[in-house]
Amino acid sequence: MSGKRYPEEFKTEAVKQVVDRGYSVASVATRLDITTHSLYAWIKMYGPDPSINKEQSDAQAEIRRLQKELKRVTDERDILKKAAVDSICQCNTPFNYLFRCFELQCLSRSVV
Repeated sequence: MSGKRYPEEFKTEAVKQVVDRGYSVASVATRLDITTHSLYAWIKMYGPDPSINKEQSDAQAEIRRLQKELKRVTDERDILKKAAVDSICQCNTPFNYLFRCFELQCLSRSVV
């Protein structure tokens, strides 16, 4: 039994459906009435260049690293924000601190 000959455009379109559009190999093979073995061979032949995949994986690794760093820095910022608010939910700025101290001194003098 001899195999069918398919034009290159047909092969590249089948590969695009798997690689670019995200369809499974089995579903594309069934829909186009070809074997999965042929489709895997076409993906090897017409699929993305491995060097491009390497560059993409490097970029994705860098994105993951930057996302982790962003999360860490955001958590640190949130901790510092929480530490900057005292027990009566007022911001611990120097002005507020001095104002409260002055207020206490004035109150203590008026009581005496």
